[in-house]
Amino acid sequence: MKKVGIFGSGIVAKVLATGFIKHGYEVMLGTRDATKLADWQKQNPTGKIGSFADAAVFGNTIVLAVKGSVAKQVLESVDANNLKGKTIIDATNPISEAPPVNGVMNFFTDLKGSFMEQLQTSFPDANFVKAFNSVGSAFMVNPDFGGEKPTMFICGNNDAAKEEVKDIITKFGWETEDMGKMEAARVIEPLCILWCIPGFLRNNWSHAFKLLKK
Repeated sequence: MKKVGIFGSGIVAKVLATGFIKHGYEVMLGTRDATKLADWQKQNPTGKIGSFADAAVFGNTIVLAVKGSVAKQVLESVDANNLKGKTIIDATNPISEAPPVNGVMNFFTDLKGSFMEQLQTSFPDANFVKAFNSVGSAFMVNPDFGGEKPTMFICGNNDAAKEEVKDIITKFGWETEDMGKMEAARVIEPLCILWCIPGFLRNNWSHAFKLLKK
């Protein structure tokens, strides 16, 4: 059985963890504070909880689902040998502390370079794939949009890692659009900003992106 280590204890980490369990994966959530996950474990008794280091050792695949502001610190707290050669699904966004302006969030990066590029450069032996960063947690796993499959945009340098993530995304009820190498994260990450605007302006959070083709 495939083992997934998920870094995080927030709603995104918990939703994805539950989704992986639903689809037959073994899961360990890595956290600094296990008490934040007590209710989740009651609802998911087969799920495991440990430290970030424990989750890194446990997982054949890693999911990075912490705040962007602490993501690099969390990865640095783990022995890099336990990330080597592994697929890391990067669900983070580089959201700054500044409040939104007319519904538009602020990032601590710019379009000259993405956050995932920074992470990939800092941890060159891991295989980062951007995914799950541009939709709300309620729609990450098997969303219902009246029979229409929404589009998950991904990118990353390693083709095998992207194929692995594509398989996961398909199981989770999405279609995948591979946008190429890690530089594509410069535009995939800001999709989070676009996705949030209707929420901040009109309290409408029930949507996802769809790429139409002829």
